[in-house]
Amino acid sequence: MHLTWIFDLDNTLHNASHGVFPRINQLMLGYIMRHLGLDADSANALRQYYYQHYGATLRGMALHHHVDPATFLEETHPLSALEPELVIQSESARVLARLPGRKLMLSNGPQAYIERVAQRMGFERHFEDMYGIERVNYITKPDARAFLRVLGQEKLDPRRCVMVEDSLDNLRTARKLGMKTVWISSETRRPSCVDYRIRDVSELLRLPFLPLCRS
Repeated sequence: MHLTWIFDLDNTLHNASHGVFPRINQLMLGYIMRHLGLDADSANALRQYYYQHYGATLRGMALHHHVDPATFLEETHPLSALEPELVIQSESARVLARLPGRKLMLSNGPQAYIERVAQRMGFERHFEDMYGIERVNYITKPDARAFLRVLGQEKLDPRRCVMVEDSLDNLRTARKLGMKTVWISSETRRPSCVDYRIRDVSELLRLPFLPLCRS
């Protein structure tokens, strides 16, 4: 059985909550305040609403305020500001090296950011391709069109794909499309959209269907 693994990046393959996400949120807050003339509390509430409603603040800003996506990403994801916030972890690279099957990445982050993180974390070489938000026409997960873009581009049967994510909303879409789903979470519950729940990527190597992938 030949599988294709489709990985999220942030809080799936590395810990973005420690430093990267707070810095991005700070930069987005400043952008919204400047461009919409809002105070900090109003701008933060809008940022959070768009993130929860669309899966990414960018999507809401583009739809409702006609901001240029490329400019927004350039100002809110500068590598010079985010790279010092990375928590370098070697575990993901070790696991990916041992995991059988093709490996792709689908992230709501910009292309330059996901490529740089993968390079710094040492797992860039394990991915056949990486899809940032620009490569799916700025459509963000959990919108099915983002997934379908990758499936179509790579000529993949979703029934032979495994989506590895920390976001339940994204996994719901993947499951509806026919993929197996793996949820990265410390929670004990397992919602219906989740086939397997693991605490971190190291547990991927213990998934029960892996022996079939090696045959």
